[in-house]
Amino acid sequence: MTKKLFLTAAFMFCLALSFAQSKEELQTQKKEKQAEADAAQKEADALQAQIDALPGWKLGAFGTIGGSLSNFNNWFAQGTPSNSSGNIGFTVNAYANFIEDKFFWRNSLNTNLSWVKLNDKEDPTDNDSFEPTTDVFNISSLYGRNLSKKLAASALVEYRTTILDNFNDPGYLDVGIGGTWTPTKNLIVVFHPLNYNFVFANNSAVYESSLGAKIVADYTRQIGKINFKTNFATFQSYNSSDLSNFTWINSFSYTLWKKIGVGFDFALRSNHQEALSYALGLLPADYMGDPLTFDNVDNDLQTYYTVGLSYKF
Repeated sequence: MTKKLFLTAAFMFCLALSFAQSKEELQTQKKEKQAEADAAQKEADALQAQIDALPGWKLGAFGTIGGSLSNFNNWFAQGTPSNSSGNIGFTVNAYANFIEDKFFWRNSLNTNLSWVKLNDKEDPTDNDSFEPTTDVFNISSLYGRNLSKKLAASALVEYRTTILDNFNDPGYLDVGIGGTWTPTKNLIVVFHPLNYNFVFANNSAVYESSLGAKIVADYTRQIGKINFKTNFATFQSYNSSDLSNFTWINSFSYTLWKKIGVGFDFALRSNHQEALSYALGLLPADYMGDPLTFDNVDNDLQTYYTVGLSYKF
């Protein structure tokens, strides 16, 4: 009996030793393969950098998709026991750049759209359709002639509006000339001291076009599985600070599998004309108080964010 126990213990020890050795060998092989993969990735990144440096069109896009759907029947613990609800939204950041030695033409698109619904099944008058909530559309085109390696004379056309609700009410069209500074291939800084901000809106008593300066800073970069873009654009009116505005949009995505990942978008905006127009729209028809003006309406900071799945085009 003792001999059997000894043989069994010896067998188990040899088996454990063999397993430990094979595990160490596999880990060593994994490290070697990972080192080879890292070296190959560095070579691929270097080749991509050479491709990016070549003249011609450069195209790219990435976006974020988020959404959810739910349905309840006789769920009495909540205020609306029978309802169907949902929300869906997406953002798209795209660019088409034509880069040559003597000139460049940079075009970009940013849009953020979302819809939401809450249908009370017990209320026949309830709206059961998706209603737009987030509605952002921005497109720009920048042309420049190089004066040096990093400085160029440039002209910019930029249009911003909403497309799901109140299209072009308001809509902003900036047209201007000035200079563009490109300190790195990922950072573009535009300064146009001669820019006219055309404002299109039904409420001409609030919205006013004016001459001013346009400043844009855009940083777009891809590092491995990370895509990042931040764009800051401001118009500073020469007529009045109440006619000035700025928008800062940040987009981030991380690829988890193939072209699918997670994305996050965050934006800030300040626009006193929009704040005044919104406040006037909230007044009742029989309002008899003091008239609302730029002086007595706060220009509250506007924000939005979107989190969801991302897809790299």
